[in-house]
Amino acid sequence: MSFASLKKQSNLGSLTAKLVKEVEKVNNTGGGGDERLWKPELDKTGNGYAVVRFLPAPDGEEIPWAKLYSHAFQGPGGWYIENSLTTTGGKDPVSDYNRELWNSGNESDKDVVRKQKRKLSYYSNIYVVKDPTNPQNEGKVFLFKFGKKIFDKVMEAMQPEFEDETPINPFDFWQGANFKLKIKKVAGFWNYDSSEFDSVSPLLDDDDALEALWKKEYSLTAITAADQFKSYDDLEKRLKYVLGKKKPAVRYDESLEGESEGRGSYEVAERTVTKAVSSPPPTRKVDADEDDALSYFQQLAES
Repeated sequence: MSFASLKKQSNLGSLTAKLVKEVEKVNNTGGGGDERLWKPELDKTGNGYAVVRFLPAPDGEEIPWAKLYSHAFQGPGGWYIENSLTTTGGKDPVSDYNRELWNSGNESDKDVVRKQKRKLSYYSNIYVVKDPTNPQNEGKVFLFKFGKKIFDKVMEAMQPEFEDETPINPFDFWQGANFKLKIKKVAGFWNYDSSEFDSVSPLLDDDDALEALWKKEYSLTAITAADQFKSYDDLEKRLKYVLGKKKPAVRYDESLEGESEGRGSYEVAERTVTKAVSSPPPTRKVDADEDDALSYFQQLAES
């Protein structure tokens, strides 16, 4: 698709309807530091603030986000930190194991499932409008990894709950809106409830500058490409080792640094073999993603 075509379809009807339909489809089916990833930071008061703009899909791609499921938990044999094959609609050994535990009838097994639940992450290209803690990021294009809470706000902008609210396409260069990211610490965890979209406005007044930004975007389809997932057998071997049932398999990328919303990630650099991390397991967080995960296990139990 050319840049001219992108501008021509800059209206709520055609593109947003397609995006909403894509959300319904993916929701019905089921995934070291990277300089391409932008991450907000808290200030000295413990709060965070930034302004970003969600960007259209990259050239040659149709959807302006990628959806990825992953698992991150610790067992006797170390950490299991892997992308889930359920991202692309496949069977995954952790999901199969969790289904067995969920169906056992023991509440203690369900507690284990909750600790091993899938983590849902989204990725989009963004333009950083304002980043007070790292102003050097302003005016640049990054990938932004975020969770269900922020994605729900994107969907609410496209499908407002009330009649007096005007729907917008947040991913549009001309008819979109900046997103004011506001972070507060609630019970020790980052909370995004106060985040909101600004009024509709062009990102920039210069189409040539917009086209230049568009060409700097990163591929989103690459995030869920086949090379981002190990085979079922390899994942099963790793799972058995983590659970203390088998010898170790080769393990990639077990660093716990640089992740804000769960483990399992889009790896853009060459993978390097590292040793298992023996740090204590993280405190369990109850959030909106858990509803999605537990609903998923309940569906498995009933199937």
